Amino acid sequence: MSELLTTLSKKIEVDTIIRDTFDKVVVLRFGRASDLTCLQQDHILSKAARDVSKFATVALVDVDSEDIQAIFRGAMKGKLIVNSPLPPERIPKFQILYKDV
Repeated sequence: MSELLTTLSKKIEVDTIIRDTFDKVVVLRFGRASDLTCLQQDHILSKAARDVSKFATVALVDVDSEDIQAIFRGAMKGKLIVNSPLPPERIPKFQILYKDV
């Protein structure tokens, strides 16, 4: 099932999908194609990808490549802040307006 989803193996590919995806949520699954748990997640994500395609982009990230190892290790250490590849001036700002609250 994972062949139905985009697989990223380089840091530049991860940066590009984050930077070039506008008006959608980016869902990245970090893992190994040989791991049983990842294969189960891939199956669930591939079934859901079509349903969420209007508001989300789903991609798989192979952690066995050298470029991705540093990102994966930081995530496994519980690093909550991820530096965006976008410059701050390109990050869209939204103002939430509440009507009749």
